[in-house]
Amino acid sequence: MNLPFRALSESRRRSVAKALTWRFVATIDTFLISYLVTRNFAWAGAIAGVEVATKVFIYYLHERAWAFASWGRRAAS
Repeated sequence: MNLPFRALSESRRRSVAKALTWRFVATIDTFLISYLVTRNFAWAGAIAGVEVATKVFIYYLHERAWAFASWGRRAAS
């Protein structure tokens, strides 16, 4: 089944919002996994904190790179 496809370009602001909301969810996941492995809230918090500091920026760059890629897009009809 082919659904109509509208070519959309994402703004930088939308990419930032997506990066931040994803980071919130992913950080909770990292904290929980870190706690299960270490059984220590302080270590789990430290691991999750360091992860936040690096991955928001990395995700933003990844999202912007995909915004420039034409692979998998179709022309608006």
